[in-house]
Order: sequence, then C-alpha cells, then structure tokens
Amino acid sequence: MISPETQSFTVFAFVSLFTMVNPIGVVPPYLAMTTGMSQHQSRTVALRATMTALVILLLFALTGEFIFSFFGISGDALRVVGGIIFLGLGYQMLLGRPPREREPTESHDEFATDISITPLGIPIVCGPGAIATVILLTTEESSALHYGITAAVIVTIMALTFLAMVFGRRIMAFFGENGTIVLLRLMGLIIMAIAVEFLVTGLTPIVREMLQITPAG
Repeated sequence: MISPETQSFTVFAFVSLFTMVNPIGVVPPYLAMTTGMSQHQSRTVALRATMTALVILLLFALTGEFIFSFFGISGDALRVVGGIIFLGLGYQMLLGRPPREREPTESHDEFATDISITPLGIPIVCGPGAIATVILLTTEESSALHYGITAAVIVTIMALTFLAMVFGRRIMAFFGENGTIVLLRLMGLIIMAIAVEFLVTGLTPIVREMLQITPAG
C-alpha cells in the first residue's frame, strides 16, 4: 500500500519536472532544427536529445548537490547561463531562422549528432530549471524510495518528451508551412520571455548580495 506521503511526493515531483521540461515547448525548436532531415534522422535526433537529457538529469539527481558544492556553483548562476542561451535561441526563432544551421563542411550525420546534444539535449530539454528541480527533489527528500521515485519520474517525462517531438512533426504538418513559421516565431517570443525570467530570477539575488541588500519582509 502506497502511503499518502509517497503519493503526494510522486505527484509533486512529476508536476514540477514536467513544468520545467515542458515537452510541448520543445517541439518547435526541434522541428526548426530538423527541417529537411529524413524521418529516420529526425527521430534519431529526438532519441539522442532525450537520452542526453535523461543521463544528465539522473546524474544531477544523484550527485548534483555535491557537484555544485565542489565547484562552488550556485543555482542562480545556472539560471543566468541558461537565460543567456535561451535568449539567443529565442531571438533566432523570432527571426524565423533555425537556432542552429548546418555548416557547409558539416555532414548531415555530424550536424544531427551535434544538435541532439546541444542545444536540444542541453538546454532546451534539460535546462537549468529541470536540473535545479531534480537537485531540490533529491536534497529535500533523500531516502532511497524518493531517489527511486525521482528517477522514475525523470524517465517518464523524457519518454513523453520523445513522443512529443516524434509526433510533433505530424501536428505541425496540419498547420502548413506558413502556420509553422508563425508558430516558430511565437515560440521564439515565448522562449525569450522565459529567458528574461531566468535572468531576472538568477541575477536578483546575485545583485542583492553584491550590493548587500536585504530582501524586503
């Protein structure tokens, strides 16, 4: 019999991480970067991106707190870096251009491998918010059961993200070429807004510390 506490933690972990990863929000940049690829190539990119994110999130779930402490990295610094990267990605999408284009000297396979790791795997699927979430989940509740639940939640959300990317192409085909461009620019605007939110959230405590300002209340 699953205890109410365990059920509550499972729901909280799933909702928190699902919100941070946002599988639906991953689809537009994925489609933009895999334009012109065959179905097999685009699915391979989706699989590599989600597997990359899966490994990183599981790694941070197990060792994130130690890694951050060892290198002296704060969650705020991670949010600032993620915000800067997201700002660049969103700006490219707002202009109607893919966030990453293939170089003339780069083969299709090399390009697919590259974009599946970054920027798709990191930071689009596995962003600073997702990393911070799994660290908080395993720090606040550090029992073996909660580690297992967190790992299961990570696997489930990565599977949903993979399915969203694979079936996203069919959904976008419904909108047509012009509709896809409009949606791409709209998502670019949203990603830029998220980037600003990351920057403000990350920079506020850093600036306060630098200026030695005590938060109100």
